[in-house]
Amino acid sequence: MHIASGRRLGDAHPRQEGPVDLRLVPPALAAWATAALALDASPWVVGGIVLVCAPAAGVLLGLRWRGGRGERESGARGQEPSGRRGERPSGGRGAEASGARGGRPWATVAAVLLCVAGAAASAGLHGADLRRGPVPELARQYATVTAEVEITSDPRLARPRVRGDRMTPDAVLIDAEVHGVETPTGTAVATRTPVLAVVAFGEGSGGGQPGSARRPAEASWLGLLPSTRVRVTGRLAPALTGGDRIAAVLRVRDPAGPAVVREPSAAQRFAGRLRAGLRAATDGLPADARALLPGLVVGDTSRITPELDEAFKETDLAHTLAVSGSNLTIMLALLLGPPALAQQVERRGLAPRLGIPLRGTALLGGVLTLGFVVVCRPDPSVLRAAACGAVVLLALATGRRRSLIPALATAVLLLVLYDPWLARSYGFLLSVLATGALLTLAPRWSAALRRRRVPPRLAEALAAAGAAQALCAPVVAVLSARVSLVAVPCNLLVEFAVAPATVLGFAALATAPVAMPVAEALAWCASWPAGWIAGVARTGAALPGAGVDWPGSWGGALLLALATAGVVLLGRRVLRHPWLCAACGAMLLLVVVQPPPLTRVVTGWPPPGWRLAMCDVGQGDATVLAAGEGTGVVVDAGPDPALVDRCLRTLGITRIPLVVLTHFHADHVAGLPGVLRGRAVGAIETTGFEEPVDQVEFVRREAEARRVPVVRAVAGERRRVGGLEWEVLWPPARPVPAPEGPNDASVTLLVRSGGLRMLLLGDLEPPAQQALSRSPAAALLGGVDVLKVAHHGSAYQDPDLIRAVAPRLALISCSEDNPYGHPAPSTVAALRAMGAVVMRTDLDGALAVAGTGTELRVAGD
Repeated sequence: MHIASGRRLGDAHPRQEGPVDLRLVPPALAAWATAALALDASPWVVGGIVLVCAPAAGVLLGLRWRGGRGERESGARGQEPSGRRGERPSGGRGAEASGARGGRPWATVAAVLLCVAGAAASAGLHGADLRRGPVPELARQYATVTAEVEITSDPRLARPRVRGDRMTPDAVLIDAEVHGVETPTGTAVATRTPVLAVVAFGEGSGGGQPGSARRPAEASWLGLLPSTRVRVTGRLAPALTGGDRIAAVLRVRDPAGPAVVREPSAAQRFAGRLRAGLRAATDGLPADARALLPGLVVGDTSRITPELDEAFKETDLAHTLAVSGSNLTIMLALLLGPPALAQQVERRGLAPRLGIPLRGTALLGGVLTLGFVVVCRPDPSVLRAAACGAVVLLALATGRRRSLIPALATAVLLLVLYDPWLARSYGFLLSVLATGALLTLAPRWSAALRRRRVPPRLAEALAAAGAAQALCAPVVAVLSARVSLVAVPCNLLVEFAVAPATVLGFAALATAPVAMPVAEALAWCASWPAGWIAGVARTGAALPGAGVDWPGSWGGALLLALATAGVVLLGRRVLRHPWLCAACGAMLLLVVVQPPPLTRVVTGWPPPGWRLAMCDVGQGDATVLAAGEGTGVVVDAGPDPALVDRCLRTLGITRIPLVVLTHFHADHVAGLPGVLRGRAVGAIETTGFEEPVDQVEFVRREAEARRVPVVRAVAGERRRVGGLEWEVLWPPARPVPAPEGPNDASVTLLVRSGGLRMLLLGDLEPPAQQALSRSPAAALLGGVDVLKVAHHGSAYQDPDLIRAVAPRLALISCSEDNPYGHPAPSTVAALRAMGAVVMRTDLDGALAVAGTGTELRVAGD
């Protein structure tokens, strides 16, 4: 219509969209794929790609130039290129664009070849950094070297993990570049090789928990700023996984403190002061706000606990903990005003109110972007966030979202050429997918919702969250092997709180160096929306049906993409029927909330009248004793908070009169935060043998944070809750013999419930088992119905105790393919020889015991 009228597209309606220009998309995708593949390629392959693609692109461009020149000369002689005299082209720019897009693909093909050549060359050079110099060979020899390294990222604390019965020691991880290395022979070699420096500390330094007290040496390593050069002595080792951007792992031998060779740059010192000021301004805030606010503003996640981090991942809110394009978009929107008015005379925002002209405002926006990059560190993730955030803001400001696809493709192309490692980054992929969703799917979905009388603001929010989730969910499933069912509602609930928290947080960041009281006041104001965001994450993650397990592979991602497409197509029909929409919403709500009575009817778990449940928590112990509706006594917490929390939720446990921690090994106590999460807990009872020290301190910190008293179990103690009764058989007040380790001091319980007698042995070893057989409690051991086998069914069992107990049912908690060989075949055979039915969590999953003294039933989840 516009072509026929002779008017330019958009003259009558400036906001009217033209056809989507996809010419830059193939070159960007080609560069992306080439960079991802060429990082590991040999120099010969990379050189071949460049030598083939670059000349071919030159030939195509030459042919295109000659063809265009011939057309111009023909037109100058009065000859029509189309061969039909007297016929004018069908339109001006519209026809030119159409010809460029459709009739002559030479330019696009040439651009693809040029981008492939450029990406291959860039990836080849970056990949060569991992292979050149002496560091890779020294790593293969596990050589001990003295190196001068330059810090390239903020040091971060490794997430604690349970290995066997202990927590891994605290370790600081630092991305760095080796600029000089002294080999074992004394030869000094200059090089430039990326490595991961690991500074490990002994047990007890902080219990592996962010925010806990740190040793001075550990704090000094965590306080290093990027661009600092230090001299270290350590052992080189090959990288654990291939395809990383590091050539080796440098394990620092002497963690006493870094020997600084060169101080950080002025820009990094300035950024460090700002970040430290923000942390100081948030010191007095509640725990969640204190941890979350620096992450929202500058991506500082040093205070985020594993429990809170897991909650954000379960609800797909992890993007709020990292520097994202939304941070920059919010700040630029504050400067420019409402994006829709950015090009109009009545535009708002701080800049127009201060009388700053449009060009000056653009300059201020550039300065703000540069400051954002400096403060949040100019590493690839921040550059990616700045580029994607600018694209989204430009799309909103111009109102021409579909025309911003070329801008997104350009951003992808430039970033991949600058840093080819982004081509293998899941974070980069998620950023591009989310930005593309906002530019393509979200406007259409928003318009469709508005046509169905959904309020405009709500329609835009729903469309943005739904589009981003639809495109990003398959990639997230590859990373976590899980699909969140609460991601969209949780993102909607936190959307209105992200902007005020970010703006107030940046204000506190800027004012902290000059006026700390003002910064603290601003941080206090920001703590309310930050606390709301953390509360939404915790609440969403605590729902029984917050997520479903999904195959964590690219095949699973394809299956989820197909399922999502089916849901979208079906949703278009469902939206036409309000009652059907309400029914689908109610069904989804039931799936997410999973009321225990309904769950029990549908799944049969837990079985009616269950007395004891053994949770499937991997290589560890977590047992629940039923003590009434929604009430249970928990014996041990397992190694993983998420697993034990999920088990308690499926059992419907909301009130815990007592948590018994049989001993302080990590595979029995590390999951304690999951037990305490969202539940009323009366007390925590522990053994009197307080080792390992770091796990004792961990338990005390968790109990103190939630104001739960900690008491000591002593043999002879008897308690009763409802129909549940138990007696402590071990350890005695004065252990005889003295325990050789935490296992021999395990709290041992004899439980009576519904006529069943159940013996829980903790991790008792044969010396303690023999002492228990000779103790006054020996008379109570006979005729046991259920035995929780000691130490995950290891081979170290006292045969006399097994014969004395003679259980009808033996339960073993262990993980599949564990490295310890639990349970031992000899132990299983001895139990079965005594007539016991042996059930194990590695084969049968979670176990539940029901029935009475005469009728015993056991069911697996």
